[in-house]
Amino acid sequence: MTKYTRSMILVYRYRVKNLTGLLNRQAHAVNYVWNFCNESQKSCIRLGKRWVTGFDLNKLTAGTSKEIGIHSGTINAVCEQYASSRRQKKRPSLRWRGRKSLGWIPFKGRDLKITENGFKFAGNAFRVFFSRPIPDEARVHDGSNFSRDARGNWFLNVVLDFPDAPARPIHSSVGIDLGLKDFAVLSTGEKITNPRHLTKLAGKLAKAQRAHKKIQAANMHAHIKNARRDFHHKLSTRLVKQFDQIAIGNVSSVKLAKTNMAKSVLDAGWSSFRNMLRYKAIGHGAMFEEVNESFSTQTCSCCGSIATGGPKGLEGLVIRHWNCSACGVSLDRDHNAALNILHVGLGHQALAEGIPAL
Repeated sequence: MTKYTRSMILVYRYRVKNLTGLLNRQAHAVNYVWNFCNESQKSCIRLGKRWVTGFDLNKLTAGTSKEIGIHSGTINAVCEQYASSRRQKKRPSLRWRGRKSLGWIPFKGRDLKITENGFKFAGNAFRVFFSRPIPDEARVHDGSNFSRDARGNWFLNVVLDFPDAPARPIHSSVGIDLGLKDFAVLSTGEKITNPRHLTKLAGKLAKAQRAHKKIQAANMHAHIKNARRDFHHKLSTRLVKQFDQIAIGNVSSVKLAKTNMAKSVLDAGWSSFRNMLRYKAIGHGAMFEEVNESFSTQTCSCCGSIATGGPKGLEGLVIRHWNCSACGVSLDRDHNAALNILHVGLGHQALAEGIPAL
């Protein structure tokens, strides 16, 4: 079981209206700094010297802001991000950034100024589509950046640090079982239909890719991604407002992506939905728990026994209803799993040990 503390860092994303040409030029300069960091690291490997850190790279690039044409805070952010990414990936060096790399311009949070009509950075005023205002209690955090998507649109990603939200009393709880036939089944018995955004446009997308219509394919990919994100946002917001305690299974999309269900698993976006549910629960003062869902399908939610003849493994996916051999109750596969996930989330012992009656 994984319990999350009430720290609140969110990213507000705004579409940039102007100065896209300036951002394109600065993105090339950022790639130059990144590649310089990569070459410095490779030189240390060839010469057998100590690998460079973010502090070392900042010293090597000091005083180059005017020559390169980007803000000094951006250069420092690129150097620190390179060193952090290399440590995280545990690799001696990273990939080069070139023309095929999506545009990216990081900066320090203190360098971004909020205005009435947009934002100001490095002496330039950027107008954006203000989809939502920034709360007064939020503070701009390091990690903020400009980014460009595959269609060439620029976005401003503002990382905000919010104060902790007070915990609200628990009056209602829910267990959530994620799946493919239904996107989610709640312990209340509600079944949420899987919209299958990629499946609906798979034929048109394949046709555009075979015809080498790159712009049309990129637009369709963006449409699918936005529709999936919108579905996740609306569902997670509804659940957080409706329930004070949420327990969800830790089903692994990485493992199932290696099977013949890979396209459906990736289309569902379980990890993205869990992340949204987690940070929204923290922001609203609700309790969120990601629990181990092992044996949640095989365990009877009525008597708590692991009965014989229940669904097991990938072969058992075709079994949607089954009868408990111990107590004889008829069980819906997904609803039964959601009830067991809720039971573990309420603090009872793991399902592998067997659970008492609900």
